[in-house]
Amino acid sequence: MRKLLVLLISFTSMGCQSNKTTTSPVVSQEDIVEEAMLEAPNLQQYETAYFASGCFWCVEAIFESVKGVKEVYSGYSGGKKKNPTYEQVAYGRTNHAEAVEVYYDPKVVSFTKLVQVFFGSHDPTSLNRQGPDKGAQYRSIAFYKNDDEKKIITSYVSLLESKNAYDRPIVTQIVQFDSFYKAEDYHQDFEKRNPNNSYVRNVSIPRLNRFKENFKSYLKEESH
Repeated sequence: MRKLLVLLISFTSMGCQSNKTTTSPVVSQEDIVEEAMLEAPNLQQYETAYFASGCFWCVEAIFESVKGVKEVYSGYSGGKKKNPTYEQVAYGRTNHAEAVEVYYDPKVVSFTKLVQVFFGSHDPTSLNRQGPDKGAQYRSIAFYKNDDEKKIITSYVSLLESKNAYDRPIVTQIVQFDSFYKAEDYHQDFEKRNPNNSYVRNVSIPRLNRFKENFKSYLKEESH
C-alpha cells in the first residue's frame, strides 16, 4: 500500500477531452455490429463496477489494460434521463457523466484494486473537469452498488487524505449506482479502433501510458 501511495502522489493526469461534435467512426457501423456479434463475450460470471473520470475513451482503455478485467463499455451514468445520446451528454443537457461499465473477475482483481486504478488514473481534486475536459459531464464519480463497496471507496479516500496524497481536497462524488446507458457503437473501443486520431494520439494514449508506468503490476501481460 505504501508503494501504491507513492505512485499515486507522483502520477499527474492530463485528463481527456472528447469532441463536442459527433465524431464520425473510422469503420462502418455495419462492420462494428458484425464484429460485436462475432466477439460478444459471455459476461454472466463477472462482477460489474462503474466509474466516471473524464472522457470515456481514455477511461475505457485504462481499465481494459488491467488484469482480471474482461470487458469495459463506455456509456452514461449519474443522471436521471433515460437513454441519453452523446450529443445530449456532451453539451451538458443531462446530469449524466461519461462513465464506464467494468466487467471483472473478483478472483483475479478485487473491487479495492479497481478503486485504486480509478484514483490513480485521473485527478480526483479537479471539480467538473479532467485536464481540458470541462463540464459536469466529466466529473469524477465512484459508484457503489452495496454497502461493502461504499465502505471500500470511502476508506480509500480517507487513506489518501490522511497521507496527503494530493495538495487539494478530493472532490470525487461517491454515488449509489442506479443505471448505466451504453454509449453509441462508435464510442466503444474508440482508442483501440482509432490509434491515429489526433486526440487519441495526443491525449488518450499519453494518459494510458502514464497509468501503465505507475501500475505495472496491475497490467495484463499483453498491456506491458
